[in-house]
Amino acid sequence: MKIYIDGIPLDLTSKLLSFKTRFSFSLLTHIHMHAKSQSKHAGEGLPATGGKMSRQALLGLVDNLFSYCRKLNLKLPETTWGEYYDDTNYSQQAAENKSEIIKSFTKQANPSIAWDLGANDGRFSRILSEQGIFTVAFDIDEVAVQKNWQQVVKNKERNLLPLLSDLTNPSPGIGWAGKERKSLTERSPVDLVMALALVHHLAIANNVPFDMIARFMADLGRWLIIEFIPKEDSQVQRLLASREDIFKDYHENIFQNRFSQYYEIIQCEKIQDSLRSLYLMRKK
Repeated sequence: MKIYIDGIPLDLTSKLLSFKTRFSFSLLTHIHMHAKSQSKHAGEGLPATGGKMSRQALLGLVDNLFSYCRKLNLKLPETTWGEYYDDTNYSQQAAENKSEIIKSFTKQANPSIAWDLGANDGRFSRILSEQGIFTVAFDIDEVAVQKNWQQVVKNKERNLLPLLSDLTNPSPGIGWAGKERKSLTERSPVDLVMALALVHHLAIANNVPFDMIARFMADLGRWLIIEFIPKEDSQVQRLLASREDIFKDYHENIFQNRFSQYYEIIQCEKIQDSLRSLYLMRKK
């Protein structure tokens, strides 16, 4: 969609779809046959032939396509983070305490719009959205985002929008003069940014220093709820198992120091039955 911002071309769509879709009347007629006809007559410069389509016929065509799309059910593959909460090191006590701290921090920030970065399936995003805060839940894992979206549709949730996004390569400004679609950072700042179980992925898996992370977060939001996970935590140890530990600055006191350049640290709470801490910060 970055390349084709007005929609994927018909001929490419036809090539991307599997062969078995040619046995579907809707896809055969509206995509494959249409694409073939379009390709056959491309460049002829001939005027359009055939009678005009009536409003009723057009609505029938659109309804037919919508009916087909509603029946589609994506078979979700296994991904690294698609089953994150089935393989997390949080105890029930820690998860409940974490939720209570987030609720408390959110009341202090009192946001109208929030971005949850690294939201996975939106479990903690819903703590915000259920309070009437419009929340965009970003994650890099397509399965996690799809699960979140399915839950949004099923429960008719109006305050939660799951989006696929790679924070190490965020969406740029695209389209005419790079202004037709704004970049991620141009759509900020929002009232509140939440970054749970994210910093260690940026700092260790992607080699981004704390000061650069802090500056990026400060560009995105006025308030910040962020989780710090020390090296002793088993999830960080999983990251370090496949790489040399060159991250000498990955310590909580250095984390506090770097973020303090951009934020006032309002509150820090240790999460019960875990090694982790939650911080509430306000941009200076």
